[in-house]
Amino acid sequence: MGPSGCGKSTLLDALAGRLASNTRQSGEILVNGSKQRLAFGTSAYVTQDDTLMTTLTVREAVYYSAQPQLPDSMSRSEKKERAEMTIREMGLQDAMNTRIGGWSVKGLSGGQKRRVSICIEILTRPRLLFLDEPTSGLDSAASYHVMSRIVKLARHDGITVVASIHQPSSEVFEVFHNLCLLSSGKTVYFGSASMAKEFFDSNGFPCPALRNPSDHYLRTINKDFDLDTEQGHGGTTNTEEAINTLIKSYKSSEICQQVQCRAYEICQLKGGLPEKKGSQASFITQCLVLTRRSSVNMYRDLGYYWLRLAIYIALCLCVGTIFYDIGFSYGSIQARGSMLMFVAAFLTFMAIGGFPSFVEDMRIFGRERLNGHYGVGAFVVGNTFSSIPYLLMISLIPGVIAYYLVGLHKGLEHFVYFALMLFVCMMLVESLMMIVASIVPDFLMGIITGAGIQGVMMLNGGFFRLPNDLPKPFWRYPMYYIAFHKYANQGFYKNEFQGLTFPNNQAGGPPTITGEEILQNVWQVETGYSKWVDVAILFGMVVLYRLLFLGIIKTVEKVKPMIKGLMVASPEKSKQIIENPPSSPYLHEAKM
Repeated sequence: MGPSGCGKSTLLDALAGRLASNTRQSGEILVNGSKQRLAFGTSAYVTQDDTLMTTLTVREAVYYSAQPQLPDSMSRSEKKERAEMTIREMGLQDAMNTRIGGWSVKGLSGGQKRRVSICIEILTRPRLLFLDEPTSGLDSAASYHVMSRIVKLARHDGITVVASIHQPSSEVFEVFHNLCLLSSGKTVYFGSASMAKEFFDSNGFPCPALRNPSDHYLRTINKDFDLDTEQGHGGTTNTEEAINTLIKSYKSSEICQQVQCRAYEICQLKGGLPEKKGSQASFITQCLVLTRRSSVNMYRDLGYYWLRLAIYIALCLCVGTIFYDIGFSYGSIQARGSMLMFVAAFLTFMAIGGFPSFVEDMRIFGRERLNGHYGVGAFVVGNTFSSIPYLLMISLIPGVIAYYLVGLHKGLEHFVYFALMLFVCMMLVESLMMIVASIVPDFLMGIITGAGIQGVMMLNGGFFRLPNDLPKPFWRYPMYYIAFHKYANQGFYKNEFQGLTFPNNQAGGPPTITGEEILQNVWQVETGYSKWVDVAILFGMVVLYRLLFLGIIKTVEKVKPMIKGLMVASPEKSKQIIENPPSSPYLHEAKM
């Protein structure tokens, strides 16, 4: 506990292994007296930010989280009962069928969202539960009921709970067993919560009658406003001096000596490895649940695919009317090439419109993965298969409009190829943007990055500058072969021009010109292989990009250490920590 900015969240992040990469951490975190890392799923962390899927109801959010976390030995009905029981424990039974809510739907209040976050993390009864400001957004009555239920849960299931709290009511404060009081990153007091009042009294800062003890502690150690602090017998002292007095007194107090002895005892235990839990559902179960949940989210989120579908239809109507009934004149050769290039480049370019949704997916994945809900592979598989029906839809409907309004190569086979090529391109660009989302979490910077990458690929895809005219050292080799637009343009051109004949307006030439000659001489297309090879290459790039996406998030994810209690490695270190508590705050028997 402590005032804003005192280091509560930073301490929890350090204990939970969630410190940012640009933050330096000193000291060691030991589990049962040994330096080790544990599997995912043994600890859970409810952060201040409620990262939830906004399109789901409370019941759906908790149930979809229960299915991959709970073992396959439990039936669906048992998992559903566990989810609903947990919802009732957090007092959310009246909001079970209410959507969590976001920009399009109001949904739950901030306090209700916080309780949903807690529900999701206590489903499996983890060995260690971190709560960062669990009462934020709750009224005093709700705060007490939530915290008292967490206490009962901790007692019943043997869960160690470590919570940071800003300003609890007197009833909430009484449910805590131990108290670590921080001020500007320094340990003011660490020991039994019931002994804190006596500690402040003995140092000349008694708690006035009828005042909440937690309010008194925070008022005494909050130096943000540099106000004088009341002492016993009507005196006052500077806040900075009061904090220094308390820190110095704590270092030499009997409470600190008891902590030192306890730390020494823990160092001698050298307990075994805690049970490794991890994700308990099978890989197939995880994939099916995540695919189903992602499909529901995509269906309900207007910005994920529906808005893009409307934009695609509008663009294809524009393309269809501008190039309407293009005909088979000599001038239509250039027009067909331009129209197909627009489809291959600019229609697929619009996939960046879904990037904010991709970033939100990555944030939810980051929270759930760190808490061990499921594996990386299951997330990638679920994300991939859930998007296929929607990508097919936004390829077929706008594709039909553009293809038949323009009057491209007649025949069902040619249209099927056109729609298939557009679908593969859409899927490839989405895979590319998911890679960007895994590296650049900020959606504005991600859109700029993704647009830049696609712009470079589009520029040297073989339309704006013909392949033979591209500078060879870099743009022809290797960029021309890396850009997916090369294969998309060539596939579209082969599908359109092969088998057609056009009148030749060039003086001195033959009266007609075949599609094969146009491919070789006008567009400089490689005709040594079938148009289906271009589709196969693009499909291979989709698989490669998804594997790259899998590899990136597997590489950059932080494997967090799980702490049964933060302990010191030797009696000498115990003495060092006790004498200098600000540098290494730690927990002993970290019950709530």
